[in-house]
Amino acid sequence: MIIERRVELSCGPVRYRESGSGEPIVFVHGLLVDGQLWRDVAARLEGDFRVIVPDLPLGCEQEPVAPGTDLSPPGLAAIVAEFLDALGLERVTLVGNDTGGAICQLVVTKHPQRVARLVLTPCDAYEDFPPPAFKPLAVLGRSRAVLGGIALMMRLGAMRRSPLAYGWLMRDYDDERCRAWVKPVRESPAIRAEVAQILAGMDARHTLEAASHFKDLDMPVLIAWAPEDRFFKIENAERLAREIPNARLERIEGSYTFVSIDQPARTAELIAAFAREPVTA
Repeated sequence: MIIERRVELSCGPVRYRESGSGEPIVFVHGLLVDGQLWRDVAARLEGDFRVIVPDLPLGCEQEPVAPGTDLSPPGLAAIVAEFLDALGLERVTLVGNDTGGAICQLVVTKHPQRVARLVLTPCDAYEDFPPPAFKPLAVLGRSRAVLGGIALMMRLGAMRRSPLAYGWLMRDYDDERCRAWVKPVRESPAIRAEVAQILAGMDARHTLEAASHFKDLDMPVLIAWAPEDRFFKIENAERLAREIPNARLERIEGSYTFVSIDQPARTAELIAAFAREPVTA
């Protein structure tokens, strides 16, 4: 049974969904989506694990963050670390996708205390933060006025499905989720301001700085990547698997970036097998 909860953090309330029991798996989504990204994977894991899926302040949350909240990549990583602390979680398997994967890289290199394993699905890494195809949109979106215009256009299904929105992030396009994802940024000036702030903070120096510490990671890392991804190239996944000491690469065929939507069974199978592997304390 899924239980919806909220926890008070320094950034304000963060809502999350929790189900199952056992070893904890925490899922981190990317920009302009929420925890519903992971619902089909979570449903397959809750029988054997404690599954925790927060709606992080990445443009789709119900309530804006507290004024002055740091929404830079390191600030977002600190929010994830604070979330783990607030729930008293230990030896977490942390799973990231898209922008959330970049955030997870910062969590494990700056706040590794509660993380036992890391799973990176297609995400920003190294020089690609944001990925090249999204850089023009990321620059334009730093203007609240421009972002407001883009958000209004997302009322149209054709725009939501376009390559500059969600169309190339999933092969099995799900407009139900996409309609819900664009609503907060379309309706809330405060959340639009947050998204503009997040876009302004995206810079490869953060992912490259995290990468400089990969050699020091002693936790197991699973790189579960989609070779057909149109934004996050497989070469970065192969590089991650080479440069992180205890990492391995698994391929998820028949998927774009949102492997949790396109291939939930394969994604859940890989995460479950990985989370069951013993980890030295």
